[in-house]
Amino acid sequence: MRQELLSLPKTLADDVARNLVMVARLIDEEPEEAYAYSRIALRLASRVAAVREAAGFAAYANQKYSEALAEFRAARRMTGSADLWPVMADCERGMGRPERALAMAGEPEVRRLDKAGQVEMRLVAAGARRDMDQLDAAIVTLQSPELASNSVQPWTARLRYAYADALLAAGREDEAREWFAKAAESDKDGATDASDRLAELDGVEFLDALDDSEETESTADTEFGTADSDTDGDRANDSEARSADVETGESSRPAEAGEPRENGSDQG
Repeated sequence: MRQELLSLPKTLADDVARNLVMVARLIDEEPEEAYAYSRIALRLASRVAAVREAAGFAAYANQKYSEALAEFRAARRMTGSADLWPVMADCERGMGRPERALAMAGEPEVRRLDKAGQVEMRLVAAGARRDMDQLDAAIVTLQSPELASNSVQPWTARLRYAYADALLAAGREDEAREWFAKAAESDKDGATDASDRLAELDGVEFLDALDDSEETESTADTEFGTADSDTDGDRANDSEARSADVETGESSRPAEAGEPRENGSDQG
């Protein structure tokens, strides 16, 4: 990307770079803001392939699939690379055209992808099968040497998760549980919610500790509030009693030992 930006005047390149950095920082947590930055970069440098690609991913993150596909196609024309082929096929799925996504899975560009790209294409094809209610075909699509391998690669957790999810959708719960467990084991970065899905199948329910803590504090506040109210009531009664003493000249509290009463007799 830095190399591509060298084709721009330095000040312009710096401005574009700053916007692209913000796209990368925000795209996972704040996709709408990332999209806004991508549009600025696109306005500044629409002839740079990296900018078109970034704009495509920002649109994709916001489910603007038609716009994303247009940007990916533009980036592909500029570079001649097939790397974006799987995400382009997934855009076809997002636009309600799973048949087109399946057709793309069988085209020559797939053979030009690296291993990660080919696995991604397999995931997209399986998703397209599921879009078409072809669950058994989706399961078969995911069955591959990469799925059977015991080595953990960047795509392993997602591939196992997709396979488990397809099995569960087909009613094969025992097999699904086994593969959710394998997905959770290989998912060191938390890319999936395999652990939660596994717990759900096992009937495990998680309680939110924060909610419990807040409830306990609320209960305690209520109890303390009652105690404070009682104390305030006692203070009010004491005040009333003292007022009565002033008006009648008599004490409302019992005399202590050795204390003279008002009539002059001595309890001592």
